[in-house]
Amino acid sequence: MKYLAAAVASFLLAACGGETDLAPSPAHEVKTDNAPENPDATAALHEIGEAFVKLSLAIGVLDPAFVDAYHGPEEWADAAASQTQSYDALAADAEALLIKVSRANADAPSLRGAMLEKLVRASVARIEIAQGQFYPFDEETRLLYDAVAPQYDVNEFYAVLAEIDVLLPGDAPLYERVDAFRNSLAIAEDKLLPVFNAAIAECRKRTLAHYKLPDNERFRLEFVTDKPWSGYNWYQGDYESLIQVNTDFPIIIDRAVDLGCHEGYPGHHTWNVMLERDILNGKGWIEYSVYPLFAPLSVTAEGSANYGIELAFPDDEKITFERDVLFPLAGLNPEDAEKLDRLNKARRKLSHSRNHIARAYLDGDIDREEAVRVSMEFGLQSRERAEQGIRFIETYRGYVINYNLGRDLVENYVHRKVDGGEDRWDAFRTLLTTPLAASDIEAAQ
Repeated sequence: MKYLAAAVASFLLAACGGETDLAPSPAHEVKTDNAPENPDATAALHEIGEAFVKLSLAIGVLDPAFVDAYHGPEEWADAAASQTQSYDALAADAEALLIKVSRANADAPSLRGAMLEKLVRASVARIEIAQGQFYPFDEETRLLYDAVAPQYDVNEFYAVLAEIDVLLPGDAPLYERVDAFRNSLAIAEDKLLPVFNAAIAECRKRTLAHYKLPDNERFRLEFVTDKPWSGYNWYQGDYESLIQVNTDFPIIIDRAVDLGCHEGYPGHHTWNVMLERDILNGKGWIEYSVYPLFAPLSVTAEGSANYGIELAFPDDEKITFERDVLFPLAGLNPEDAEKLDRLNKARRKLSHSRNHIARAYLDGDIDREEAVRVSMEFGLQSRERAEQGIRFIETYRGYVINYNLGRDLVENYVHRKVDGGEDRWDAFRTLLTTPLAASDIEAAQ
């Protein structure tokens, strides 16, 4: 892993303060968090939660992408690393745990038990996939994320392309025109750190105006290369995150706020801090000491991180901040801000094309070359960027639905709560700190 010299030094904000035969349990026949606790049921769920953490760590030894974050007892991680199990053994353990949690949740339904059951069910499915079991795309995402993306009419994507064609006229292929315009707004290497500093600080300020976070919450920022993603938050525990930004391709000016909100505030970092403080430490729910990437929690994780951009910068506030602060800081022409904003609003209508492409590719309906070509067309990007996107799909498979479908679910949830009289930041916080899977979020009123 290579780092830009300017970013090897940590960027700290601490100073600012601050798939089985068992049928799933009914998704919504659960007690509320305010229901009186049953001590026996609580003890049973704690035992299951601990077993789930240890199962996740054991899976992570064989499947390095499985555990995204862990901040529980070190001896559990050490024990998992020193006792490598076969997938067959892990499958047996996971099946037994699924039977146990299903029975516990049937005997004493709860939000915690419902999520634990879905978490274990997702682990069973991920082990099966690792053993070579093929699930169609939609079934895989249902088992892992409790969510299925809709079917798409590609004519709707082409209609958006026609809209963008008018915005950026010319004779070259549309993706080349879009790529050229966006690349003209790339942040120079020597401007990356100050631009990201300013963007993340603004994201943080806007979040702290609504949420009280621990005084020692903090993060480090690093610029890296040779990754299948553009940005990543590696939560370290104890209210600290490592945020990495991939510089394989030019970083366009709008990505500073996008990544600052998505990876930081009020996105992944904020979510993880709240989970650790309010659920792991506050409620003692040990299962929240581990975050398995291929699990229903990822719908909230990615959906809230993407919606968090709009939450922090509603209406035209994002482009206004970029134009007035980030463009000059990066040495770019602020007069290009309006066109960039119009382009981005149109491009967002194409975000679900990633699900369409991933489904067709992973289900074998198109080959890799066609997946790259369609990614260039609907993603309006160079071949190199499209290939990076296909690498992501090959690595993380159906995870792509969490970004766009997840965002839609979170946005709709918040809007329903606002229509009911709630403040949107309060509604967002409730979503971050309540164990709701995709079907729960969709049904919540």
